[in-house]
Amino acid sequence: MIMENKFIVAGIGELLWDCLPAGKQLGGAPCNFAYHTRKSGCECFVVSAIGKDNLGNEIKKELQNLDLTAYYIQETDFPTSTVTVTLDENGQPDYTIHENVAWDQIEWSADLEMLASQVDAVCFGSLAQRNEVSQKTILQFLTATKKECLRVFDINLRQAFYNQEIIEKSLELATVLKLNDDELPIVACIFQLNGTDDELLSQLMKRFNLRLIALTKGAKGSILVTKNEKSFMEVLKVKIADTVGAGDSFTAVLVAGLLQNQDLKMIHETATQVAAFVCTQDGAMPVYK
Repeated sequence: MIMENKFIVAGIGELLWDCLPAGKQLGGAPCNFAYHTRKSGCECFVVSAIGKDNLGNEIKKELQNLDLTAYYIQETDFPTSTVTVTLDENGQPDYTIHENVAWDQIEWSADLEMLASQVDAVCFGSLAQRNEVSQKTILQFLTATKKECLRVFDINLRQAFYNQEIIEKSLELATVLKLNDDELPIVACIFQLNGTDDELLSQLMKRFNLRLIALTKGAKGSILVTKNEKSFMEVLKVKIADTVGAGDSFTAVLVAGLLQNQDLKMIHETATQVAAFVCTQDGAMPVYK
């Protein structure tokens, strides 16, 4: 099931069809993350749930096409999720996320406990924790990982599907935080933090003992900060098709680089390049080598 001599990585949470103006495409941040981390040389697994319906069957076929296993994707009596995505004139997405769907019902299992004990990195967000069932499973998964595992909280605040408890519990278990410049002020407000972006990142890093924080700022570039180092990178000027999945690809390359113990600047440069490429393509998981 798991290949030797490769870093083992999991994305846990939502799995769905993004219903874009051009048609439906497989999505969900954990799946996007797994796809791009695999492209970066890791052995990757998606942990989620789908319905016993045609859309769920189509997801399994699409995962096979993408060379991703469906082994850790559970089947439930809840419907497979769809998300309505509209794009503005700059290709920026707006999501309408529907409730009471399959990925709200991810159940803890012996298989997940075994996987958790083996992963070198896991990426999770806030959205899939909106329901008690999936939240409990995600937190159990994180707790079952080995001490040196990279636990990446790609916060992904969506609609009203988050609260202080979800964010605080997630940060307490995380070693890496990824967020954007719309999310940083929200997190700062929740924890009553004040200051410049750099000061806020420093306060979050100290409060939750994080190894690294990644802040993406759209057209203004991105920042990677550790306890001893900071990297700023401008965005590459490209013709944007849409930005769906660009942040997930950035996170994936970041994680692969950290696992491979690459130089921070090199990691940052590669992540920026891959995210820019994804922006030139339709959808979150374009074909590339």
